[in-house]
Amino acid sequence: MKCPYCGHLENKVIDSRLSVTGEVTRRRRECDGCQRRYTTYERVEDLLPTIVKRDGRRELFDRRKVIHGVRQACSKRPVSLEQIDGIAESVERELQEAGEREVTSTHVGEKVMEKLRGLDQVAYVRFASVYRKFRDIEDFAQEVAKLVTERSSQ
Repeated sequence: MKCPYCGHLENKVIDSRLSVTGEVTRRRRECDGCQRRYTTYERVEDLLPTIVKRDGRRELFDRRKVIHGVRQACSKRPVSLEQIDGIAESVERELQEAGEREVTSTHVGEKVMEKLRGLDQVAYVRFASVYRKFRDIEDFAQEVAKLVTERSSQ
């Protein structure tokens, strides 16, 4: 593993831990060259579907994009990084288990919104407003009204 600070290729593993789900191994490493420490994550490489974008382009699924979008929606909300990672991991796992070669970006976005809806409704509306491209305040108000109706019926 190449050191991100000095580029040295030799290092030693100081600590290894499994994630809560057991699907990711977190390793603390120390560079033999500069003695600085850094963290790496190891996961089994599974075949993920190709994402078909709205404009027809195709690209590989990238969990970092999911994390980035969810992080923005959860900005200044009481949602931990572990919960955000959990959403990305859950969506990724569902896509793997489905076994499809291609899925639409709309499908991925709906899965993320489903997870956010149960976690934080403000973050859900933020994500939905960008994802569904709300045109005006009425679109926003309709989505909030749906959440209020759902909450009152529970």
